[in-house]
Amino acid sequence: MQNGSLLLSISHECPAEVRKTWKEVDMRFIAVATDYDNTLAEGGRVARETWDAIERLHASGRHVILVTGRHLDDLRRVCDRLDQFSRVVAENGGVLFDPATEEQRLLGPPPVPAFVDAMRRRGVNHLGVGAVIVDTVKPHEVEALEAIRELGLDLHIVFNGDAVMILPPGMTKASGLAAALDELGFSPRNVVAIGDAENDHPLLEYGEVAVAVANALPALKAKADFVTLGEHGRGVIELVGHILADDLAGLPRLGAKRAILLGREAGREPEVEVRLAPYGTVCLLAGTSGGGKSTVATSLLERIAEAGYQFCVIDPEGDYGSFDNVQVRGDADHLPSTDEVLQVLRRPDQSVIVNLMRVALDERARFCASLLARLQEMRVETGRPHWLMFDEAHHLFPASADVADLALPRRLETALAITVHPHHVSPALLSQVDTLLVVGAAPQETVQSFAQAAGRPAPDAHDVSLRGGEALFCRFDSDAGTPRVVTIEPGHLEHRRHVRRYAEGLLIPERSFYFRGPENRLNLRAHNLVLFLEIGDGVDAETWLFHLRRGDYSRWFEDVIGDRGLADETRAIESNCADDTDAGTARAKVRAAVERRYTQPDNPCLPVSAA
Repeated sequence: MQNGSLLLSISHECPAEVRKTWKEVDMRFIAVATDYDNTLAEGGRVARETWDAIERLHASGRHVILVTGRHLDDLRRVCDRLDQFSRVVAENGGVLFDPATEEQRLLGPPPVPAFVDAMRRRGVNHLGVGAVIVDTVKPHEVEALEAIRELGLDLHIVFNGDAVMILPPGMTKASGLAAALDELGFSPRNVVAIGDAENDHPLLEYGEVAVAVANALPALKAKADFVTLGEHGRGVIELVGHILADDLAGLPRLGAKRAILLGREAGREPEVEVRLAPYGTVCLLAGTSGGGKSTVATSLLERIAEAGYQFCVIDPEGDYGSFDNVQVRGDADHLPSTDEVLQVLRRPDQSVIVNLMRVALDERARFCASLLARLQEMRVETGRPHWLMFDEAHHLFPASADVADLALPRRLETALAITVHPHHVSPALLSQVDTLLVVGAAPQETVQSFAQAAGRPAPDAHDVSLRGGEALFCRFDSDAGTPRVVTIEPGHLEHRRHVRRYAEGLLIPERSFYFRGPENRLNLRAHNLVLFLEIGDGVDAETWLFHLRRGDYSRWFEDVIGDRGLADETRAIESNCADDTDAGTARAKVRAAVERRYTQPDNPCLPVSAA
């Protein structure tokens, strides 16, 4: 294991056995991707002091990746310490080299011979032909464009100071770095990129943090998160110092460009966006049942994934199975395997949902403790998963369970915990919360419950009332706990998360739909949408129209199913058909509205109408 926070190892067979290991510095940034000329090197050579800084970076457990426009053979002539790099990306993204094994991999097709001949016919003598790229110097970009047009080739031109590089389309330093990170199993969200010239723009945009040395072009400095005071290798030494000191935590604006949008402050003109820091946020999402917690969580997870961050959801009730490119481990019939979960997470572009439905309720805290220990070890070594989410946190970290406290690291770093009952959650977890989100009815009661359980002063929420789609937002570190009402930014996949639970699952009696009829002669319970359609097709016309005219169907779809679109469409059907004595017409329209949202591929198990 490398540097990191409090770690522990809990045996899967005996999770009560805990081993704690303290490290001095938490590690978010595990790799530095650096340009060579005029960044790492000056005059083609790397100073001894710069090599010393790289060695200190290695000693911390981090990696250095060299990303250069030079040909590999040329690089070998000027740099005799390529073994200091975990990977070398040469030819501006065209060649990937592993110094440990001496393996070289081409990331694009070789140069087109006809293009090389055309350049030479035009008298371009200063011409370098690499394994993938062709390069020359200014002003021979004119001849290069002429040759490309003449031959009808799909090539592009990139500048690097006076150098002119002709490459296959889509080939940049960013594409080369992506290939290097794929081999190493690292995410770009854990990489700091540093450079100086035009061809470094894609490199800096791809990394999590963009750094420009003091001698960089003004345009590159303008896009950088941080500009060093030192030039060339001295700037790299400066960057290494910041990384080793506090993992760049002391740099201003760090992470601002990738902050996760939560929503917009209600009632503010012009609009004020409210965002969560992509690293270092420990958020508690709390509120009454049916208040919209899952909608907020799903929207946040969607935007976390869109930003390129990897997440791991601990899902006790099987509610989060509808995300694209997200693996699910465990279900109602199978226990999730910790090793399988970690295997999924070894791919930095892959997130995972750990379904605990098969884990007994009284064993979930222990299982979570065991898994969290392994996840923390992985976070130390790779910086991932970037986000952890604990649904039903009062079951996973109950206030009465010692194992929950033992499982918690000194600092979770980045996590989202969700609960109906803050006072049932372990104080060890609540003490780490820096952001509180409250949804649903009686927000003041939820705030008070959290404050008492966490031993903190309660933010003033006496006059707050929340509408659907709103949350009370309170960040304790930056605004002293001043609460704000935020209109939550909806997710693109908001209703899809509900499909399995509400289409096929088992809703509790209080949230089920009951076909009773005008005189309560019936008491037919539909505990999901499948049964709702089946029973609805079978009840008599009087019963069906009774609930239709009262607006019961649209109210259930909105308040319980949480699908506003379905509710609005059904409300229109109720309004238009209220005086219609043909119950069959109304039934068919409501069924069609449900099936448009909850049939294949989301849910192939809904019954097919006999009509």
